[in-house]
Amino acid sequence: MRRSLLPLNALRVFDAAARTLSFARAADELAVTPAAVGQQIRALEETLGVILFRRTPRGLELTAEAEAALPALKAGFARLEEAVQTLQAGQGPGRLTLAVARGALRHWLSPRLSRWMAEHPETQVRILPLDGPVDFSGLNLDLALSFGPPPDAEGVFGRKLADEVLVPVARPGAPEREVHWRSVDAARAGPGAILVADAGAALDWALAGLGVARVPRTLAEAALAAGEVAQVGPAEPIAEAYWLCAPEPQWKSPKVRAFVEALLKT
Repeated sequence: MRRSLLPLNALRVFDAAARTLSFARAADELAVTPAAVGQQIRALEETLGVILFRRTPRGLELTAEAEAALPALKAGFARLEEAVQTLQAGQGPGRLTLAVARGALRHWLSPRLSRWMAEHPETQVRILPLDGPVDFSGLNLDLALSFGPPPDAEGVFGRKLADEVLVPVARPGAPEREVHWRSVDAARAGPGAILVADAGAALDWALAGLGVARVPRTLAEAALAAGEVAQVGPAEPIAEAYWLCAPEPQWKSPKVRAFVEALLKT
């Protein structure tokens, strides 16, 4: 019999009836009627072509075939329960797995995450770098923080942090050396320019007083507010933005909803 055709519900009823040797007690355990238990057992016997129970003056008895199969059936249900627990453990309330665009980890997520973890010290957080399309199922992710256009993968939904602009920032007295992180800017970079991997690295160079970086305002907000860098030119609107994104089932998870709301409040 193909795995997809296994009569799992009827097998669960058989397991309960075989353990209790009573349709009535099995019905109580399964929260159904004794008649429903009897119907499931008859249907299972017809499907398998095997008699499972005999009625005797002393009550129900298992046939030899049913008795021989029962240990394997019990072990199978135990393994199924272990599998379900394993699936739930990866996305349980005490664990969060995030994939984060490298540029946003230090300058946007870290301070917010630190405050959140101080309020939830029991939670284990795993952070993975995000360098391309998000593989939610392969990485067992709860949430991703991506940079770019709106997420367009089937079933994935996003919340935009802000309508994004690039702002040129630098420390007072810093050289006018350009620090580039976008390929479109690097392609026209002049002599002496610095090319780095992401917007966070570009902002780090500006904070170190080594040049002028055009970075998303979302990343630079805290440094600008603290006076660590100053805006040294006009802002440029861009189509890309930072997105908190996840498949629809994750958005329904209470822990993900609470975590997102906490991030967006700070």
